[in-house]
Amino acid sequence: MRIAMRIAFAASAIALAIGAARAEDKVLKIGTEGAYPPFNNLTADGKLEGFDIDIARALCDEMKVQCEFVTQDWDGIIPALQAGKFDAIIASMSITDERKKKVDFTNKYYNTPPAIVAPKDTDIKGVTKEDLAGKTIGVQGSTIHFNYSEQTYTDSTVKPYPTAQEYQLDLANGRLDAANDDIVVVQQWLDSPEGECCKLVGTITPVEEIHGYGAGIAVRKGEDGLREKLNAAITAIRANGKYKEINDKYFKFDVYGG
Repeated sequence: MRIAMRIAFAASAIALAIGAARAEDKVLKIGTEGAYPPFNNLTADGKLEGFDIDIARALCDEMKVQCEFVTQDWDGIIPALQAGKFDAIIASMSITDERKKKVDFTNKYYNTPPAIVAPKDTDIKGVTKEDLAGKTIGVQGSTIHFNYSEQTYTDSTVKPYPTAQEYQLDLANGRLDAANDDIVVVQQWLDSPEGECCKLVGTITPVEEIHGYGAGIAVRKGEDGLREKLNAAITAIRANGKYKEINDKYFKFDVYGG
């Protein structure tokens, strides 16, 4: 009897462990910044919103898993993924060769060009190195836009900021001559009361070696199963209309790009 009870107890324990593992498999922990509207933003009441967040939820629905979001400062987001704080990064992270050394990426889920913005009374006429010579340019640090600015605008002062909101505040208050970021981010800011100070100077032709190949979802190296599931989900929401529904909620054009 005791042997039978021990066997039954062991079987129950195994079943509980399997059940717990399956439950865990049904949750996908997603890292995001929460400070990059309209892609991802943490509201005053602590809720995440934005294109990245809605896309993440749509992908989780397609994969039949539950999304669990974790906010993380941008400059530590890849180390946090590597440390197991979350399973994937969905935070408008551009796919670059440099980042591929640290993480694996899905296919892109959008691709938009960078741009330069400046005060409305600026004398800046274009986006070239010569146009911005002698100017102070604000840009979010540890981004493709910072890398491009640092490598291209060598006759300018390139000032990094922890978040987009911080360089926008300095630009609005006259502490910067210009800023460089994704056109969608800067255009949304220009369309807001806070961005009335400034105007779009022009878009920058992307350099693939710096700007990458569009925004993708980052996963830990070697997690091919998760990467392929996410790729399949991206393809599915593009095909079934869910992607367009989310796109049209935020933008007047297709951000998926060419």
